[in-house]
Amino acid sequence: MGPLSAPACTLHITWKELLLTASLLIFWNAPTTAQVTIEAQPTKVSEGKDVLLLVHNLPQNLTGYIWYKGQKTDLHLYVTSYVKDTETVIAGPAYSGRETVYSNASLLIQNVTQKDTGSYTIEITKRGDRTEGEIGHFTLYVETPKPYISSSNLSPREAMETVILSCDPDTRDVSYLWWINGQSLPISHKLQLSKTNRTLIIFGVTNDTAGPYECEMKNPVSSSRSDPVTLNLLPELPKPYITSNNFNPMENKNVVALTCEPKTQNYTYVWWVNGQSLPVTPRLKQPGENRILILANVTRNDTGSYECEIQDRVGSIRSDPVTLDVLYGPDVPRIIPPFTQYHSGENLYLSCFADSNPPAEYTWTINRKFLQSGQKLSIPHITTKHSGLYGCSARNSATGRERSILTRIKVSPPSVRGRISGLNPI
Repeated sequence: MGPLSAPACTLHITWKELLLTASLLIFWNAPTTAQVTIEAQPTKVSEGKDVLLLVHNLPQNLTGYIWYKGQKTDLHLYVTSYVKDTETVIAGPAYSGRETVYSNASLLIQNVTQKDTGSYTIEITKRGDRTEGEIGHFTLYVETPKPYISSSNLSPREAMETVILSCDPDTRDVSYLWWINGQSLPISHKLQLSKTNRTLIIFGVTNDTAGPYECEMKNPVSSSRSDPVTLNLLPELPKPYITSNNFNPMENKNVVALTCEPKTQNYTYVWWVNGQSLPVTPRLKQPGENRILILANVTRNDTGSYECEIQDRVGSIRSDPVTLDVLYGPDVPRIIPPFTQYHSGENLYLSCFADSNPPAEYTWTINRKFLQSGQKLSIPHITTKHSGLYGCSARNSATGRERSILTRIKVSPPSVRGRISGLNPI
């Protein structure tokens, strides 16, 4: 009997000439009968070709047989059947249009696809049996294609990046094995497999985990191993540090050069000041691909925290911050409060302030004679004898500069009222 007429079925796949092979496990109910055997012809078949499941040693007085896709004689798995007396072929729910059953019980599968892999069951009935006479099972396996390894990142940063390797293509009914340096994977917290073993995760790749890697696909009838893949480790970025010709320059006097070390090739240098990228200004010069930052005619506004960063095409690393402490001042001091008229019996409290780094040292004079040191002056219960020319002098020992201011204070008898403010800076 010829094959049934049926429309062709085409499956789009990612590899060609995928070989199929059949393996057979037979069970039977009556030990007194000859063993039923099933032979796949050819034993290996390329996808898109045909395979014949040829049945041998059929029992006598049979009435027909039914083929199922699976290990159970379930109606939903029913592919096709043959009734001997009427030579009738009946297609079932699992019939794809590519299966043909013959009078000798053999099953032809045309244009084989990967979906045809799996278990098949034949149910043979004999005349007078109210149940099946014999049942045969077999499993059709895909001969494994040659796998290949795909990677989330073939050039990871050493000790810093995680890499995911996948064994492709994704294939049914196979087990996956991994090899590194020709050995099976060792037990390591750096290496983690997915549940199916198809995916390998490598944490913080180092030289000892860079490969070469191979993956293997294996099923009961075949196995195939990929070509080796070795990860190209990018060297770990060195942590930069900043050197300077002067971390404590004087305002409007010194030129500061900050250098990002070490000197490396193929890297980009970026500068940060107080957590912000360096502002663009004509007075800041960055020769040598920004590795050297020159602050010409440094001012107090350049005081702050400086960091340099090394970058390449896949990552970056920043230095620890260093502080540039610009020395300046003192500026012209100020006397607070600015009152110049007082009454006898009042308390005189004066404070002197001058912008300076480091903080200035202060001295007070009256009528150009030394009165006391310190930022604050306090004279309780003043009298008219305390009238005079008061002076505050601010000195910065680091810069060597000194600035002064004078104010004339008049103390009136108790009957005199009113205050007039005024300062006379020198």
